[in-house]
Amino acid sequence: MAKTTANISIDEETKRKAQELFADFGMDLSTAINIFLRQAIRENAIPFMISRDIPNEETLAAMDNAEKGEDVYGPFDSVEDLMESLNA
Repeated sequence: MAKTTANISIDEETKRKAQELFADFGMDLSTAINIFLRQAIRENAIPFMISRDIPNEETLAAMDNAEKGEDVYGPFDSVEDLMESLNA
């Protein structure tokens, strides 16, 4: 299939952020746009959502507490001690 060039205008920050995002998925901006266009044509709609794994609020709070050394349980001397703490 022959290739053609399409020019699009986007602001620099949007381009930079998009390039960073797509790099996380192992692709460049051109590849990501081609995937989007092919899927849109296939589904005859805006086709899909792709996102980074972002921890939910509960997980973020637990990570923050762990970094601060707060609300951290353990270490445990045995599996029985761990299970007792989990079942409490």
